[in-house]
Amino acid sequence: MVLAGYLVGSIPAAYIITRWRRGVDIRQHGTGNVGAANALKLVGKRWSLIVSIFDVGKGALMIWFAQLAGLGVAPQAAVGIATIIGHDWPVFLRFQGGRGVFTTLGVITILAPWIGLMAFIFPYLFFAPFKQLSLGVSIAMVLLPLIAGLIGENLGVKEPITLTIAIVIMLLVMLVRRLAVPRSAISKDVPVGDLILYRSLFDRDIKDRKAWINQKREN
Repeated sequence: MVLAGYLVGSIPAAYIITRWRRGVDIRQHGTGNVGAANALKLVGKRWSLIVSIFDVGKGALMIWFAQLAGLGVAPQAAVGIATIIGHDWPVFLRFQGGRGVFTTLGVITILAPWIGLMAFIFPYLFFAPFKQLSLGVSIAMVLLPLIAGLIGENLGVKEPITLTIAIVIMLLVMLVRRLAVPRSAISKDVPVGDLILYRSLFDRDIKDRKAWINQKREN
């Protein structure tokens, strides 16, 4: 199931759709991220929405399969984490994938529906209107383990401590993915401390969001 999760997670919807609709490699445009946000710039809202649904769905689907197989919470979480890792480092794209945000939300939502709902609502309600969705996701991923550990049982979570540990691992995977990528040309002069801060909080290399999204990448 873990191997299946990794392989399903590796299916790069954003890459496939942008290649099909525009004939381009999404990794060579905009932020270079193989995800819905970058796809939005290249192929528009409708196709970006399809990418989002697919990425959420593959995380949710693998947890559902794990539940059907009778696995406990910890093995379910392991399958989900493998799916996220597959999205972030897909074998089909030489391990150059996305950030795994939507796949992570899909995993958490099936593991703990109420916590997953919070993870969806919080960034979009409080941060998306200010075009700071990545910051909202960062804050949400820090808050979710606390919520799972402190009030998870009241929210119907079967094993709050196990879920807390699983979400912490998902947070670490997200941070590693954000930090462990080469600098782009636009950020070559950014100090290391600033680079770590921007990537950890905002998932970009520079302060200027618009310049980051619209940067031209070298082929």
